[in-house]
Amino acid sequence: MKPINVGLLGIGTVGGGTFTVLTRNAAEIARRAGRPIQIGIVADKNLELARQVTGGRCKLTDDAFAVVSDPEVDIVVELIGGYGIAKELVLKAIENGKHVVTANKALLAVHGNEIFAAAQKKGVMVAFEAAVAGGIPIIKALREGLTANRIEWIAGIINGTTNFILSEMRDKGLAFDVVLKEAQRLGYAEADPTFDIEGIDAAHKLTIMSAIAFGIPMQFNRAYIEGISQLDAVDIKYAEQLGYRIKLLGITKRTPDGVELRVHPTLIPAKRLIANVEGAMNAVLVQGDAVGATLYYGKGAGAEPTASAVIADLVDITRMHTADPEHRVPHLAFQPDQLVDLKVLPISEVTTGYYLRMGVEDKPGVLADITRILADQEISIDAMIQREPAEGEQQTDIIMLTHRVREKQVDAAIAQIEALPVVTGKIVRLRLEDLS
Repeated sequence: MKPINVGLLGIGTVGGGTFTVLTRNAAEIARRAGRPIQIGIVADKNLELARQVTGGRCKLTDDAFAVVSDPEVDIVVELIGGYGIAKELVLKAIENGKHVVTANKALLAVHGNEIFAAAQKKGVMVAFEAAVAGGIPIIKALREGLTANRIEWIAGIINGTTNFILSEMRDKGLAFDVVLKEAQRLGYAEADPTFDIEGIDAAHKLTIMSAIAFGIPMQFNRAYIEGISQLDAVDIKYAEQLGYRIKLLGITKRTPDGVELRVHPTLIPAKRLIANVEGAMNAVLVQGDAVGATLYYGKGAGAEPTASAVIADLVDITRMHTADPEHRVPHLAFQPDQLVDLKVLPISEVTTGYYLRMGVEDKPGVLADITRILADQEISIDAMIQREPAEGEQQTDIIMLTHRVREKQVDAAIAQIEALPVVTGKIVRLRLEDLS
């Protein structure tokens, strides 16, 4: 049978991994797909690199638009990244009737609605397993494996860089800046790590999962995003004393009031499996009404783990290449005319538990003043630590964990507590999820 011909845009880390794995496992992949899948043309600005990776086994060009217009190409694999030229290329490929595979979470989170609408109109598929959590097949699980379920919530460690940093801060008691430099030296963090450490990368991935889980459009602009750059090692230590680990989580929940879509450092009970995911690994916890909680764990980045997801998409498209477009798996799991634009809640309306650390003067009556304010806002305390001041010190830390409460009530309480003359500096507030 005639092979499916693939045009590859970008032969960097993931592109190179895709070419290598597809070549190495060609026979096995063909057995599963029902016909051979081959990369016939590669576009990259660095033709010398492309020549080294491919060994001259396919055509090379530095013009990506030539690939998306090539009549011999059946599927375009976009591994360039970013919002700009990648969007133009994907839309042009769709316009030319070609299926698309992409690992570009930023592109889909921001422009996915437009891209999926164009693909639907043209009757082609856009597959994006590699866009979320690297080699973990979480998109397929949400779109197909859990299709009988009403998804209730998702909580994921979906950025390996930040998980590595938090693991090192906890294990070694080091400051954030020190561990970030080490992460950059080891290649876990980019020279400009902003997208990772400020939670933007995780929010792109969470936006995609939320859309699939709840049948809503992509709404990245409504996500609440808070990174780990301001996290203090002392809070990781206090959390440990209270039986919790701090992870940068992407959390999306369906509530009676709307959908929560938020990324932030989160305290998780240390006994939870996801709390023990260390280093640069990823994990996604999904709660369905029928199946309960399911956990997906593995490498969230890297050449061959991500290539594994890219090639899985190529196999899916090859299998469905000749299928009636109306009977393919929908891009966002629900039929396009069944998507609903549920309200995404602002962070002030989110209900969760809280970790509060406040520096106070070591005087009688301080705790009574603080608890009175919390009671006025209907905030109940679940656990507390009061650090004994060192000899000669006039200040100490009070750490409290609260029961679940709406964030705007915590905001009001913090403003009042910070106004007390016995409270020094700003209160550190972190959110807490039991994930039970």
